[in-house]
Amino acid sequence: MLNFLDGVRVIDLTSVVLGPYATQILGDFGADVIKVEPPAGDVLRHVEPARNARMGAPYLNSNRNKRSLAIDLKSDGGRAAMLKLLETADVFVHNLRPKPVERLGLSYEALKQINPRLIYCVMVGFGQDGPYADRPAYDDVIQAMSGLAHLNANDAGDPRFLPIVACDKIGALIGSQAMLAAIARQQRTGEGYYIGAPMFEGVVSYLMIEHLAGRTFRPERGTMGYDRLLTPYRRPFHTADGHLAVLPYTTEQWTRFLTRVGKPEVAQEARVQDPAERSNHIGELYALLAEAVRTKITAEWIDILTELDIPFAPVQSLDDVFSDPHLASVGMFEHLEHPSEGPVVNVRPPYDVRGAESAPDRLAPKLGQHSREVLAEAGLDAAELDALLASGAIRE
Repeated sequence: MLNFLDGVRVIDLTSVVLGPYATQILGDFGADVIKVEPPAGDVLRHVEPARNARMGAPYLNSNRNKRSLAIDLKSDGGRAAMLKLLETADVFVHNLRPKPVERLGLSYEALKQINPRLIYCVMVGFGQDGPYADRPAYDDVIQAMSGLAHLNANDAGDPRFLPIVACDKIGALIGSQAMLAAIARQQRTGEGYYIGAPMFEGVVSYLMIEHLAGRTFRPERGTMGYDRLLTPYRRPFHTADGHLAVLPYTTEQWTRFLTRVGKPEVAQEARVQDPAERSNHIGELYALLAEAVRTKITAEWIDILTELDIPFAPVQSLDDVFSDPHLASVGMFEHLEHPSEGPVVNVRPPYDVRGAESAPDRLAPKLGQHSREVLAEAGLDAAELDALLASGAIRE
């Protein structure tokens, strides 16, 4: 845990992956992230595998560097305690749709009255000014609507979901960036802000960097879609004994590769030497690449491509990644002792930051582990806390 956001308090009323991953990033940078959960806990807690109830692996991997407050916001006491806590906050982030937010009294208009400097971030499926504002959304829904499932179609043209929660995590990265920028401004000016970070718009902005293509221009200069990525030959290539990703990209790399595989005359053609022409003929060139790569085993290609300084990678399984020597040397997978779950593997934050203070990461909390502690810091006394616990408004 770095100390860049030391002293910044984030109230995190989110669940599943979109919001929790975004706030985990803030926690990794040193923010005091208070994870607010219903008495039954974030639904992600229950996703297996798990060693103990409510402490599943996906939850552990997206809620590092947080404290847990379990509270019933439908109760009068729970809502009052939440508002008291929000008076102390720098950031409030939630993934509730408009109607539940209004019922709980947690709208932007309501909270800016009690904390004008609050950064208020909404992380839901769709922007709140459009016709989809009140629709529920999870990763599969956004993969379908954004064009991602269509882009990932199989050879028969059937759309497919990526086997990762891609849209949740893309949205989380975009939302965390917005909150970090707002925090930087808030710390200078004391001003509060509203931030909408919807998944649908976020993923569309992510995809359209390359795929807006010909529609970038008026009048249009071609269709949508980046040709290099859409050719059917863009895939890991068969070697004589496996698969390998090979990517000559520059003119020099293509020239070196084609010359080495016995096609020096092709290397000098305009479709190789001219980057614009190469883009127009990329499918043909990838077909030549696929044909050549089949002729040797993977180990031979690794030696050749290393010598030619051409980007390549063997196709690794998840198990291969877990034992990858580079990741081992940089300590990507940390073997730690969780206070309640025992020995665990933690995927450390991916940053390499030097010259900053840091502390050991706080591993994901048990449900309600910090309820009393957090509300005491917000100003509730022992008698008030005992009453909330007795009524079931909070869980410890």
